[in-house]
Amino acid sequence: MTSSSIDRAESLIAATPDYPEPGVTFRDLSPLFADGDAMKAVCEELIAPFVGTFDIVGGIEARGFLLAGYIAATTGTGMLSIRKAGKLPKPAAAVSYALEYGTATIEAPGVLTAGERVLLVDDVLATGGTIAAARQLISDLGAETVGAAAILELDGLDGRDHAGPVHTLFHAPA
Repeated sequence: MTSSSIDRAESLIAATPDYPEPGVTFRDLSPLFADGDAMKAVCEELIAPFVGTFDIVGGIEARGFLLAGYIAATTGTGMLSIRKAGKLPKPAAAVSYALEYGTATIEAPGVLTAGERVLLVDDVLATGGTIAAARQLISDLGAETVGAAAILELDGLDGRDHAGPVHTLFHAPA
């Protein structure tokens, strides 16, 4: 992929100041997702360090589903949907984790086999709690996380301190 394709993809990320509250800048990746060339470039760059190392792509709800579906289809691998609590009738595993103001829980269906290699993908790395919980969820299901990737990393929130190594493409101030 050319650097101009990636530069163009980054230029499509919209910033909305003071949303959802004053002092917060919302980073909207919707324009990037709506552009086929940008989506292709981003997905190719997200998986570049992991090609050939994963059997299934774990997409973290909700925008991670978009990435995981595309990556799974283009690499001929499967897709695991990592859901918010209460979205699955019979989750195989669940992990709760701390948020800035409270807790959250993620769940996964029982589609993994022991030893299966999972690449986790999400849109944004912020505080790292969701990716860390997803890693634990994969482990609890007897599979192995081979890596994690996100399109955008919000600097200053120390997400890597919690999530572990994450391959990210772009950075923006939190």
